[in-house]
Parts: sequence; C-alpha cells; structure tokens
Amino acid sequence: MNFISIDIDPVAFSLGPLVVRWYALAYLAGFLLGWRYALAFVKSRHTERPDSDDIDNLLSWAVVGVILGGRLGYVLFYNLDYYLSTPLEALKVWHGGMSFHGGVLGIIVAMFFFSRRHKINVFSLSDVVCVAAPIGLFFGRIANFINAELYGRVTDLPWGVIFPEAGELPRHPSQLYEALAEGVFLFVVLYFVSKIKKLPEGTLSALFLILYGITRGLIEFVRAPDMQIGLIGNTITLGQVLSIPMILIGVILLHLACKGVLSKKVNDGE
Repeated sequence: MNFISIDIDPVAFSLGPLVVRWYALAYLAGFLLGWRYALAFVKSRHTERPDSDDIDNLLSWAVVGVILGGRLGYVLFYNLDYYLSTPLEALKVWHGGMSFHGGVLGIIVAMFFFSRRHKINVFSLSDVVCVAAPIGLFFGRIANFINAELYGRVTDLPWGVIFPEAGELPRHPSQLYEALAEGVFLFVVLYFVSKIKKLPEGTLSALFLILYGITRGLIEFVRAPDMQIGLIGNTITLGQVLSIPMILIGVILLHLACKGVLSKKVNDGE
C-alpha cells in the first residue's frame, strides 16, 4: 500500500533577511478572518454591546492574550524542565510550541480586563470570541500539519501519512482530524446555534468549551502523546487531562446561562 509522505518546508517565503513561516501566516489568517467574522456577527445580532468598535479594540488584546497564554501554557504544561534549563528558548515562539489550553486562559484574562474597562458583559463578549475561534483553530492545525508536528499514532489506514521526523511508519494525520473537528465542526455548530432567537448570554461560550473538550479528548486517542510527557498513568494524555475541566466548566456555564444567571450577575455588577 502506498502511503502519503509529507515533507513541506516550514518557511513559506523569504524576503532578504526576513523569513516568513507558514506558522506565522496561519496565526495571521486566523486572527484577521476571525476578526472579520466577529464584526459581521455583532452586526447581524444588532446588540448594543459589544459593537464593532469593541471588536476592533479587542483584537490587540486577544492577540496578546492568545500568544502569551499559549506560549506560557506550553512552557508550564508540556516542557517545563527544558525551558528551566534554557530559559531564552521560551522566547523563540517561531520555533513552535503553543498550548491551546494556555491560549484559552490568556484570552479569558484579556476579555475579563477588557470587559471591565469598557463596561461590557464579559459573557456577551466571550460568545463573540467563541464563534470566531474555530477559524483560528482550523488554520493553526493546518500549520501543525505543514510543520509535521503533533502527528498521530501509527496506523495502517489508507490515508496514513509518513512524517519525516516520526520514522518510516505511516501515522494518523491527527492535525487534519483536529482541523475538521475543532475548526469546521465547531464553527458550523456554533453558527447554527447562534441563529436561535433570544439565546441566553454565555450559551455559545459554554458550548464551545464542551464541544472542544470532547472533540480534543476523542482525537487524543489517535494522536501521539508528547514525547517528553508520554501517557499519564499509561492511560491518558495531558491534552485529555486539560480538556476535562473545560468540559466541566462548560456544563456549569451552560446550566447558568439557561437560567439567565450569567447576564444578571454581570449586568448587576455594572
């Protein structure tokens, strides 16, 4: 059986000393397209806040939150010993190494302070961010595939891929599975749910946490565990461990959202 072999240059193009990587282009596409979609989303809902100006102002906060949180999360969760011995390597984001769960924490912090400063219901804001987030996730996973990183476990399925850094055996293209599940699937589900009239604030945020946690947890069964960590208790990956609290928090938020508690709490505090 002939399997696909991937060996793509991680550098998209160079302009003299300037080297532009696919990884950077993926982040750029995710932020720009997510921002444009978020603008269209708030206009279609005709809500007083957040409005287009709020989304424009939030963009820079979101970029900082995702990048700092994602990098810090990777350093702390996935390779702390290495970065303690070589701390300057933690600054080299272009070498890869970003944690989605860390990025979530980073943007949560950014949204919290932004919403307090601009007097916006934080759950109204997070709902907008969550419907746009799958766009960035899609491009991020495609970049992982191009970089031949975060690949899957060995498989004999006909769409198995041979990655240059993973030996000669074909593996699950788990990055593409995640692009479809975390990107396309989440985007479609949240798009249709957002069309429901009088949707309680926080509902989309809760669904995002639940569905991401479930899809990520399932795909982790065919994704190769991180070499420096392996399986925790010879059973579960770190990605699955970190996804469990996302699901639980999402379920709690969904319950509170359906009862209208999230809007009341924040609005009363303003």
